[in-house]
Amino acid sequence: MRHALPVNINSFTNDMLNDKWDTQARLDIRVYYEDTDAGGIVYYANYLKFFERARTEWLRNLGVNQSDVAEQNQRLFVVKKVEIQYLKPARLDDLISVRSRITQLGSATIHFEQGALRGGELLCQSTIQIVCVDANTLRPSKLDSDLRTLLEKVQD
Repeated sequence: MRHALPVNINSFTNDMLNDKWDTQARLDIRVYYEDTDAGGIVYYANYLKFFERARTEWLRNLGVNQSDVAEQNQRLFVVKKVEIQYLKPARLDDLISVRSRITQLGSATIHFEQGALRGGELLCQSTIQIVCVDANTLRPSKLDSDLRTLLEKVQD
């Protein structure tokens, strides 16, 4: 099943601004020189770093440490697919808020929808498919049942 970008950007923004997204799924990030390109705006690939940090911190806030999952369960989370749309630039010293939510859970996959906002402005939006893989074989592996139960509770 193809997981497409949100069709209605206004709906995407309204959901984030109206706190329909879990408040634990928010990470504020200040834009530094290292995040910008020669034009003084956030380099496009850095949004992927911001989104990664937001997903990781959200999981950490839920009590899931990816290093522990790797060590104890021999499972890793890898990005399989990313769709991203850049709408407006972020600049040096901007404070952006990355919002994240789970839109779909498969047996070994987690689909995230993420957005970067500055105030009430949506700057960038993305859908990201994460796959749980066996650390030794790198083949897809079912999500641990406790993790799955936890993620189902916070799924949109």
